[in-house]
Formats: sequence, structure tokens, C-alpha cells
Amino acid sequence: MTITVRAAAKINLHLGVGRVRDDGFHPLDTVYQAVSLYDDVAVSVADADVLSVEAPPYIDVEGVPADGTNIAMRALAEAACGERHLVQIGKQIPVAGGMAGGSADGAAALLAHDRLHDLRQPDDALLAQAARLGSDVPFSLVGGTARGRGRGEVVEPIEDHGSWWWVAVPSDVGLSTPAVYRHFDELFPDAPEQPAEPRELLAALASREPVRLARALHNDLQEPAIDLRPELGTLIERGESEGALRGLVSGSGPTCVFLCDSQEGAMAVVAGLSESYDVVLPAVGPVAGAHVLP
Repeated sequence: MTITVRAAAKINLHLGVGRVRDDGFHPLDTVYQAVSLYDDVAVSVADADVLSVEAPPYIDVEGVPADGTNIAMRALAEAACGERHLVQIGKQIPVAGGMAGGSADGAAALLAHDRLHDLRQPDDALLAQAARLGSDVPFSLVGGTARGRGRGEVVEPIEDHGSWWWVAVPSDVGLSTPAVYRHFDELFPDAPEQPAEPRELLAALASREPVRLARALHNDLQEPAIDLRPELGTLIERGESEGALRGLVSGSGPTCVFLCDSQEGAMAVVAGLSESYDVVLPAVGPVAGAHVLP
């Protein structure tokens, strides 16, 4: 028996970052949105733990661990049922791209394991396991649009009836999340203890107005990411010149995302950026969190 779970990429519509804490984490106040780029994780019982990863040519999977350090395998270890498993990951979410592809895999593996062994754990139990795996993993279970606090792992769903069209442009070279946070600390040694709250962003979501949402998008990690990789700033300028309402570094980067006014607007931006960039991906949000495929 094999259980396959689909989990979505995320975009941070708002990412407020506070001063680094004594435990090495930064306090966050963020608004996540799940968008229609997916990883599929298939889990079955096996004689030994085995992991395989497949992806389209635009995704370099060489940086994806193929052993017990992979987050999907760590998720199964967290579940601790004593069985061995075959895990097959089909990736569409960029690797090391700031879109939580690894977190999606971890969330998908947790849910697949639960359903494979008919555990039917309550949501709170799965979310607690997810939080131990990483800050973005609980959101990957929840999906939709949600506010994340703490280090991002305390997730509260947000009612969002909008249909938001995005264009994502991944990079063929990843960008280390710890390196971006370190550079944030260097650039902003006097960052506030508590991060900026997303008041205007939440109001913009409720309005369902793309122009208002575009104005409210915010990412405290964008400046350090662009300082480390100036070409990201060039890409954002280009996307906006092609008609996007607003360009933004996704999370810690290096993927850049562009909010558009409609599906037609997104496809026009895709066409314009495709003249200069090899991989340009349309997506819509919000979409569901991790879920079992038929």
C-alpha cells in the first residue's frame, strides 16, 4: 500500500523579522500563502529506509539529501512507529528557493505516515510534530493563508476569499537561509525585539483588491537577500516593468514572486519574463495544505 500526499509551496506576503533571540532564532510575524506549485510525497512500508527524488530539469536535486537527513525521512523518524519506509518525492517546488519546498516534503511525509498506518492523529498532534521539524512545516500542513508567529511555527488560519495570481522565477543557484538571516543581523543590528505586524496586509486581503495587496506586501529579508544577490533586484525591476503589480523576494530567496492583477495579467508577465529567464512559473493562491491524493 502506498499513500501519496501533495503539499504546496508558500509565499510570505508579509515577513516581519525581529532581533535574534538568545536561542539563535529570530521572532517572526508573517503571513503565509500556499500557492499552486506542489511536491508529491509517496510513502510505503519497505524492508529498509530508501529515499528517491525526481524533478523536472529546471530543479537541481543534487542539493537534496538522499539519506536520513532529508526532512521527509526525519519526519518519519519523528513519527517513530518502528517500520521502515520507501519514500518517493516528486518535486516541483524550487530547492533552496525560499518557497518552503523542504517543509512541504516534511509535512507531506508526516501526513502520509499517519494515513499509511491508520493512526488518525488529531491535528494538534501532527502540528506539534511538524513544529519540531522546522518553522515552516506546520503551515505546510495547514495551507491556505495563515499568520505565523513565534519563529513562524505558531500558525493561525486567516479567512481569505481572494484569488491571487502570482508569477515565480526561481534561480538556478540557491541562497542559504541562515546566511540571509546573518546578513539581516549585520545590516540591522538595532532591529526591534518584536517584528512589524501585518495590519495593512490583513486589511488588503480582506478587501480582495490586488492593487491594495501589492502595496501591502512586505519582506524584512528582501534587503539582505538583494545585498547578497544584486541580480534579484534587477529581476524585480524587470518583472514590474512587464506589468506585475509588485515584485518580492520570496522568504529568504532567491526565488522572486510577482503579484499580478488577474490570470491574464500573470500570463502576460510570464511571456515577458520568459524572453530573458529560462524558468517562469504561474501560480494561484491560496490553495489547500497537505492532502492525500486519490
